[in-house]
Amino acid sequence: MSSNPTTFHGEPGDRKPVDWDDSSELHLHEDNGGVLHRFKTIRRGTLAELIDVVMDLPEDEQPRYSIQKAGDHRLEIGEIRALFSRPDFPGNKG
Repeated sequence: MSSNPTTFHGEPGDRKPVDWDDSSELHLHEDNGGVLHRFKTIRRGTLAELIDVVMDLPEDEQPRYSIQKAGDHRLEIGEIRALFSRPDFPGNKG
Protein backbone atom coordinates (compact mmCIF):
# COMPACT_ATOMS: atom_id res chain seq x y z
CA MET A 1 0.00 0.00 0.00
CA SER A 2 1.28 3.43 -0.86
CA SER A 3 2.21 5.79 1.97
CA ASN A 4 1.80 8.81 -0.27
CA PRO A 5 -1.49 10.68 -0.32
CA THR A 6 -2.81 11.10 -3.82
CA THR A 7 -4.42 13.85 -5.85
CA PHE A 8 -5.01 16.81 -3.55
CA HIS A 9 -5.75 19.34 -6.25
CA GLY A 10 -8.15 17.36 -8.42
CA GLU A 11 -5.65 15.95 -10.88
CA PRO A 12 -7.02 13.12 -13.00
CA GLY A 13 -6.24 9.58 -11.98
CA ASP A 14 -7.43 6.85 -9.70
CA ARG A 15 -7.64 7.66 -6.04
CA LYS A 16 -5.15 5.42 -4.30
CA PRO A 17 -5.52 4.33 -0.69
CA VAL A 18 -3.81 6.45 1.96
CA ASP A 19 -1.84 4.89 4.80
CA TRP A 20 -3.73 6.63 7.60
CA ASP A 21 -1.49 4.87 10.18
CA ASP A 22 1.71 6.30 8.69
CA SER A 23 4.03 7.81 11.30
CA SER A 24 3.84 11.62 11.20
CA GLU A 25 4.75 14.78 13.11
CA LEU A 26 2.70 17.91 13.68
CA HIS A 27 4.70 21.12 13.24
CA LEU A 28 3.99 24.74 14.12
CA HIS A 29 5.38 27.35 11.74
CA GLU A 30 7.45 29.88 13.67
CA ASP A 31 6.86 33.42 12.46
CA ASN A 32 10.48 34.36 11.87
CA GLY A 33 10.14 35.47 8.25
CA GLY A 34 12.78 34.90 5.61
CA VAL A 35 13.10 32.26 2.95
CA LEU A 36 13.88 29.45 5.37
CA HIS A 37 11.17 28.79 7.92
CA ARG A 38 11.86 27.00 11.16
CA PHE A 39 9.39 24.45 12.45
CA LYS A 40 8.68 23.22 15.94
CA THR A 41 7.46 19.65 16.47
CA ILE A 42 4.29 19.76 18.56
CA ARG A 43 3.18 16.14 18.51
CA ARG A 44 3.84 12.76 16.93
CA GLY A 45 1.20 10.25 15.88
CA THR A 46 -0.49 8.68 12.90
CA LEU A 47 -1.43 10.72 9.87
CA ALA A 48 -5.15 10.36 10.69
CA GLU A 49 -4.66 11.45 14.33
CA LEU A 50 -2.73 14.56 13.36
CA ILE A 51 -5.21 15.53 10.65
CA ASP A 52 -7.92 15.36 13.33
CA VAL A 53 -5.84 17.55 15.65
CA VAL A 54 -5.44 20.26 13.00
CA MET A 55 -9.08 20.12 11.93
CA ASP A 56 -10.21 20.51 15.57
CA LEU A 57 -8.41 23.87 15.77
CA PRO A 58 -10.22 27.13 15.00
CA GLU A 59 -10.23 27.65 11.22
CA ASP A 60 -8.06 30.78 11.37
CA GLU A 61 -5.34 28.91 13.32
CA GLN A 62 -5.18 25.82 11.07
CA PRO A 63 -2.82 27.33 8.44
CA ARG A 64 -0.14 27.78 11.13
CA TYR A 65 0.37 24.00 11.23
CA SER A 66 1.77 21.38 8.88
CA ILE A 67 2.18 17.62 9.07
CA GLN A 68 5.49 15.98 8.20
CA LYS A 69 4.93 12.45 6.94
CA ALA A 70 7.51 9.73 6.83
CA GLY A 71 9.37 10.02 3.55
CA ASP A 72 9.87 13.79 3.74
CA HIS A 73 6.42 14.83 2.54
CA ARG A 74 5.04 17.90 4.30
CA LEU A 75 1.30 18.49 4.16
CA GLU A 76 0.11 22.08 4.37
CA ILE A 77 -3.45 23.08 5.25
CA GLY A 78 -4.88 22.58 1.75
CA GLU A 79 -3.73 18.97 1.63
CA ILE A 80 -4.79 18.39 5.25
CA ARG A 81 -8.31 19.65 4.51
CA ALA A 82 -8.51 17.58 1.31
CA LEU A 83 -7.53 14.40 3.16
CA PHE A 84 -9.98 15.15 5.97
CA SER A 85 -12.82 15.45 3.47
CA ARG A 86 -12.11 12.11 1.77
CA PRO A 87 -14.83 9.50 2.24
CA ASP A 88 -12.20 6.96 3.34
CA PHE A 89 -10.83 9.20 6.12
CA PRO A 90 -11.13 7.30 9.42
CA GLY A 91 -14.20 8.53 11.28
CA ASN A 92 -16.04 9.70 8.17
CA LYS A 93 -19.28 7.88 7.65
CA GLY A 94 -19.45 6.73 4.00
